[in-house]
Amino acid sequence: MPPAPVRSDAGEPPQRGGPSRRLARTFDRHPRAQLGGLLTGPMLWLLVIYVGSLVSLLLTSLYTTDDFTGNVVKTTSTANFQELFRDPTFRIVTFRTLGIALAVTVIDLALALPFAFFMAKVASRRTRRLIGVAVVLPLWASYLVKAYCWRVMFDPEGGVLRKTFGFSPGFGVKSTVIVLAYLWLPYMVLPIYAGLEKLPNSLLDAASDLGAKTGRTFRSVVLPMLTPSIAAGAIFTFSLSLGDYITVQIVGGKAQTLGNVIYRDFGSGNLPQAAALATVPVVIMVIVLLAIRRTGALENL
Repeated sequence: MPPAPVRSDAGEPPQRGGPSRRLARTFDRHPRAQLGGLLTGPMLWLLVIYVGSLVSLLLTSLYTTDDFTGNVVKTTSTANFQELFRDPTFRIVTFRTLGIALAVTVIDLALALPFAFFMAKVASRRTRRLIGVAVVLPLWASYLVKAYCWRVMFDPEGGVLRKTFGFSPGFGVKSTVIVLAYLWLPYMVLPIYAGLEKLPNSLLDAASDLGAKTGRTFRSVVLPMLTPSIAAGAIFTFSLSLGDYITVQIVGGKAQTLGNVIYRDFGSGNLPQAAALATVPVVIMVIVLLAIRRTGALENL
């Protein structure tokens, strides 16, 4: 018997497949559209949460509170912001909070620079790992546990410092700065350490061969390359200190900052006043970010 003829499909047009297959081929030809499709959902969700909360905050700050019933009156007014500018107490609290945040940032920077330099350029690989674990390990502990441990140390009546050395700073602004500097120190060390790891040792050797001393090498070689890392750490420590209110309540004594004043107004039901005061740290952070952006540090992060 003669063999059966072999069918050939070479002349038939290829099957197009279903809509999902055609969509997949379209995304394969356009990688940017594929990336946009992956990020659109999460970005929209974050946009709704973040921008929606800011809009809600701004709207609430324009409302007022009825003096007799305590209910929120949804009529727009700038009375809350006028009160912020008119009452000197709010100015004092704002400048005190700014001073605390700046002090914490400067202290953490002064501690983190030599610490991170030793980790990145001096310590052996094993020692570097141990120090890295020691830096990150406090972040695993509870925020409240660490704050209350410092309260036990600073207690002016029978704290650890009082019993051991006969002296204690007590509760106040100094204690708040110390505790916040301790809490946020890892957020300054890690970015600076990452920046120093990218710094080639050959640049330091070249500066030394050219006769530059330690101070000149740091100013001319190390500091310019560390500016983005320092900016990142400063943003973390400054913003976290600016909005903190728990530490002030635990070790701050009678000191008032923006965070616990907002918390007090919120707890008393004066939501419009609390929302108006909450816009102050938001505006401060916007100004700080714009100032850092002008230096070009954010583009190099």
